[in-house]
Amino acid sequence: MSIAKNLTQIKSQLPTHVTLVAVSKTKPVADLMEAYDAGQRIFGENKIQEMTDKWEVMPKDIEWHMIGHVQTNKVKYMAPYVSLVHGVDSLKLLQEINKQAAKNNRVIDCLLQVYIAEEESKFGLDEQELDEMLKQVQHDKENYKNIRIIGLMGMATFTENQNQIEKEFKHLKTIFDKFTIHNSQFTILSMGMSGDYQLAISCGSTMVRIGSSIFGSR
Repeated sequence: MSIAKNLTQIKSQLPTHVTLVAVSKTKPVADLMEAYDAGQRIFGENKIQEMTDKWEVMPKDIEWHMIGHVQTNKVKYMAPYVSLVHGVDSLKLLQEINKQAAKNNRVIDCLLQVYIAEEESKFGLDEQELDEMLKQVQHDKENYKNIRIIGLMGMATFTENQNQIEKEFKHLKTIFDKFTIHNSQFTILSMGMSGDYQLAISCGSTMVRIGSSIFGSR
């Protein structure tokens, strides 16, 4: 199957309210251009340097999403162009994104990463940390004028157990609904990847991050 065919097939299965992020990490520009020519405009990368290299040579109507763990000292490289940062997991990182966005006269959209998996390796906030962070930003709006928190992101445990994955997705959806009451700008719930995106959508995801099903395995 070609990248274009894979894309068409996946898009035909997605409900209209779900946004597709094509996860293009480690893939060459030629592959991304094949997806671009097939109509894809949102790409997700997990390394800032690689994303910046691609941004420099590719068409400028692409939305670049940073989906990996972000090191604070590298925020400045993506601040001129990044559309959405998926994995904000600390106040320190949020402050740095705000600072670099201000330097570029931009407002950068962010998702807060919530820890829902049973693995120790995943990054993210628990519910209490999430609450504290949102209150801090609300309370101190002046210092966060260049970021906009527009939703949440989470990654399920890497397991074959569908029941566990479903439980974790539903848990994140519950948190999302609870926080949306006081955060009307929350519109995005980013959860679901190649192996579990259909389950994620059935649990309320509005943005899926799909790589290998489009570009083939790495």
